[in-house]
Amino acid sequence: MIKSNIKNILLPFSICLLLAISLYPDSALNPETYSTEGLDLNYNISEDIAMTAQEQSFKYNMFTPYLGKSFEGFKEALAFKESRGNYFTVNSLGYLGKYQFGKETLKLLGIYTPNQFLYNPELQEKAFIANIERNKWVLRKDISRFEGKLISGVKITESGILAAAHLAGPGSVKKFLRSYGNANSSDAYGATVKTYMKTFSGYDTSMIIPDKKARVTL
Repeated sequence: MIKSNIKNILLPFSICLLLAISLYPDSALNPETYSTEGLDLNYNISEDIAMTAQEQSFKYNMFTPYLGKSFEGFKEALAFKESRGNYFTVNSLGYLGKYQFGKETLKLLGIYTPNQFLYNPELQEKAFIANIERNKWVLRKDISRFEGKLISGVKITESGILAAAHLAGPGSVKKFLRSYGNANSSDAYGATVKTYMKTFSGYDTSMIIPDKKARVTL
């Protein structure tokens, strides 16, 4: 009974629909008379889809102020200063990756294949942590002695010390601190220990545990 009623409803409806189509003006179906004027057709391909994998890596790993003074903020700000956050770059002196590591430093961390390092973001992140752990151990006494003091117009903080050690090595940082700013080393591009001390001052690096034997393992 129900099926019969459905058929009785659908049949007249179908007939009416066919009649409407047959009587509809041909001009309305003519593609030459069709217009999109007044319609909102602003459909753009997602920026992320249009970017290459390398460009996406650059975008999402560059420094953002929303990270504030957290350790992630410290890490990404330093990476942005070193390479604009690009994992796959090599500078004119042969320093590699997002954090611009030299080959000798990589060897200290147990990495002997620079090409593998350059194309492995996970390895680069682990190398950064291991290196900062090692530097914090080397500089532990200097951090304790000088943190909070004003040297050459710069307030000394642990994060500033660790950033400067990443730039010039812990030995250069010791010389700067113990000479009260007179021994201010710089790299080949003119960046100085003092500049890094100031630029990266006040970040939270308390999570880093000093480790004399820090090395990288995948």
